[in-house]
Amino acid sequence: MLARRAFAELLGTALLLIAVVGSGIAAQRLSPGQTGLQLLENAAATAVALVAIILAVGAVSGAHLNPVVTLVDRAYGALTTREASAYMGAQLVGAIGGTMLANVMFGLPAIEVSDKVRSGGDVLLGEVVATFGLLLVIFGVAASGRVAMAPFAVGAYIGGAYFFTSSTSFANPAVTVARSLTDTFSGIEPSAVPGFVVMQLVGGALAAAAIVFLYPSVRARSKAVVVPHLDPEVSP
Repeated sequence: MLARRAFAELLGTALLLIAVVGSGIAAQRLSPGQTGLQLLENAAATAVALVAIILAVGAVSGAHLNPVVTLVDRAYGALTTREASAYMGAQLVGAIGGTMLANVMFGLPAIEVSDKVRSGGDVLLGEVVATFGLLLVIFGVAASGRVAMAPFAVGAYIGGAYFFTSSTSFANPAVTVARSLTDTFSGIEPSAVPGFVVMQLVGGALAAAAIVFLYPSVRARSKAVVVPHLDPEVSP
């Protein structure tokens, strides 16, 4: 049932943003003036929460939680255009809602437009690398028949990419848009959002081509979701 799968994407993406933004705010307050420690706290909380979120909702929708993942799955033929549109809409709504909840949870206005500068060619290149690697991990792990390991692989990659990419690895258009609505540690100024999203799409396209080359079987029909979704209405 598409409505159930879309709701899983909305809920999962909302929880992801609560983890990203909430842990960023907490890190700022717990470790004032220590940017490296703040980033470590933010990365660790996001990575472990992401594993749990994927395990919680992945059996329903595949736990894309990311429009680029959904677009690549659509390109491989695993989703229809209608399904992909529902997923991406749910992801964006969930991301914005999760950011608002995180802000309010820490006593801030629900929406605060960020003024955190994230710009420059080096930072944009970081988003290409971050998104390419994320897509390669998700689809590569699944295409190689190790879907049970995918939640842990994705969490580990994101936790590491916070540090090894110049952009701190947004790697997700819905997350990027939503993070422009929090003027906290994890925020991004709205003017930087379009550039980030374009680079994420570039990274996704490059990853899609690399995955087809590495795993030619995905041309026919992709099975490379984070974990196989299972519709409870037809499950035994």
